[in-house]
Amino acid sequence: MEVKCEYCQIPGAYGNLIYETEHWMIFLAPSQRFLGTGVVVLKRQCNKLSDLESDEWDEFREIVEKLETTLTKTFTPTLFNWSCFMNKAYREDPPSPEIHWHFIPRYAHNVEFEGITFEDPDFGYIPQPIERKIPEDIMAKLMDAIKGNL
Repeated sequence: MEVKCEYCQIPGAYGNLIYETEHWMIFLAPSQRFLGTGVVVLKRQCNKLSDLESDEWDEFREIVEKLETTLTKTFTPTLFNWSCFMNKAYREDPPSPEIHWHFIPRYAHNVEFEGITFEDPDFGYIPQPIERKIPEDIMAKLMDAIKGNL
């Protein structure tokens, strides 16, 4: 899937696949400004939320519960932001939107992981789309930590 997400502005794939269901793929996002940020992508082409099938909505609800429980157990975020923008797709002609959700754990406190401090200076406000790459070895450990609690 060759896309550049409106929120994270990362070209290419959504990140590293950490979990998959019948209808959705869950990725650890390449940008980790907020520790544990991910993207949940529908496996089929779908242009708008109202076109989701009942079983896709049901499975998405289960994913929300699973991810929020997993991240709470792993890093104790204060709250979770979920967003589905699709704005950039409509700057192209013809537009080609696809359903994907950004999963953004938010923290009222600093979080340390593998010697890296993660801060959330926008806490309580809309998160700013600032890219933050972490070293590949730390990203692998982050994936392992999340997968270990899924």
